Parts: sequence; C-alpha cells; structure tokens
Amino acid sequence: MKVRTSTMAGMFYPREPSHLEQLLEKFFAGRAAGLNATGIISPHAGYPYSGAVAGRAFAQIDPLFEGTFLVIGPSHRGFTTSISLVPWETPIGILDSDTVLGEACDVMVDELSHQAPENSLEVQMPFIKYRFPRARILPVLMGRQDIESAKDLAERILAGIRSVVANPHRDIRVIASSDFSHYIPAAIARQNDLYVIEALSNLDIEEFYRRIEGLSVSACGFGPVAAMCRICIGLGAKTGHLVQYATSGDVTGDTSEVVGYAALAVV
Repeated sequence: MKVRTSTMAGMFYPREPSHLEQLLEKFFAGRAAGLNATGIISPHAGYPYSGAVAGRAFAQIDPLFEGTFLVIGPSHRGFTTSISLVPWETPIGILDSDTVLGEACDVMVDELSHQAPENSLEVQMPFIKYRFPRARILPVLMGRQDIESAKDLAERILAGIRSVVANPHRDIRVIASSDFSHYIPAAIARQNDLYVIEALSNLDIEEFYRRIEGLSVSACGFGPVAAMCRICIGLGAKTGHLVQYATSGDVTGDTSEVVGYAALAVV
C-alpha cells in the first residue's frame, strides 16, 4: 500500500515516537474540549515555536471526534491545488485518508506534489493522530490563494461533502494551516495580525483579504483560511473566536523579527 511518508520528522517535530508523544501530551495538558469548533486555524512552524498554539487550536475540537479532518495548507513550493488519497505516515502511526469524500470532490488528485517536503500539511498530522486516533484525513494542498480560488475550492469541497456525508455537522472538521506576519518586529506583527484576524469574527473573508492587502501582511496561509471559513459557513458556522495569538519572539526572546501564530475556532 502506498503511503505518504514523513518528510519533516526530526526537523519540525520529533522523529522519536515517545519524544513526540511527550511533547504532544504537554501541548494538550489540561485542554478539555473548548468550543467544539467546526473549523480551526492552526500554525505550521516547528513545534518549539508554534506547537503550543496549535495545541490550543486542536483543543477546540471534541477529542472524541472520529470523522474526517479536511486539512488545507498552502503550497510553499508553488504546486497547484490538489488532494491526496493515500494514508499519511506519522512517527506515532498511520492516518487513513477519506477516499470516498476525496473522490467526490472535484479537485485534482496529485500524489507527487504531496510527496514533496511540505510542512504546512505535515505538521498538523501528529496532532490529529495523537488527539483523534480514529479520525481520517483529506489533505488539500492549495496553490493559488486569491479570494476567487478560495471560494471555488470551498464550493468544490462542499459539493463533495453534501454528496457523500450523511451528517456533516458530526462528521467533518476543517483545518486551515497558516502562519501570519513574517520577520517583522513583534509589536507590529501583533497589531497587524490581530487587525486582520478581527475580520474573521463574523467570517467576513472579503474584509479579511482587504485588510491583508491593505497592510501587506505576509501571512502564508490566507487562502486556506478563507476556504476553511467558506466551508464552515456552508456547514452552518457563523462566528470565529480567537483562542490565542503568539509570536516566535515569545519563545526565543528575540522580538526584532518574529513570525505570528494564531489559534482560531470557527463555530
């Protein structure tokens, strides 16, 4: 059976299973199900920098969830939008893909693009395997990230969900993999990022894009964020709630050039 093998283990997160489990246990310690979110934003940097924020994001989903995670991440290598239908390897076990849903979505399957090293999707997978061991995944690598592409991707996925999923509210959760401002002073990153994120309080992706463009915010997953919000609206969600915002400077102590991270729950 073909499997998408881990490419970031030992770099973005621990390769050794017990070490990885200990770290994930730390991220989830004391985290009961929060808002029972339909969708979340989770960052995709190395675990020492953004893992705690990602843990806060995933903690907004019921740990008993056994359905399918749509994981949408930006392509840092310039690949076009595609999905993967093979199982994905993590150091703590294999995640099965939801091939039925994947085949129902009118989105190109391209395993070659997904086999290339890409942290935006891969770093989310150990969180899923650890916290939701019975869940399946549908990885979506997003190329063009303009608003029309985000809307189109969301509609294609929603059509697939409606055609094969009996109870989407129970069976589907959506993850948007995104970091926010890159390599600017922490105070500016926080001010700009929180202003941009505020537009998601009512899932207004048009305003979200306007604010990103107006401030030239260097978020690297704004397309997945917009697609996630549109899918969640289609599943009945109405609001976005910022759970945590942090920067790499909170870990390193260097606030001169930071990357911004947000955990946001859509309900």
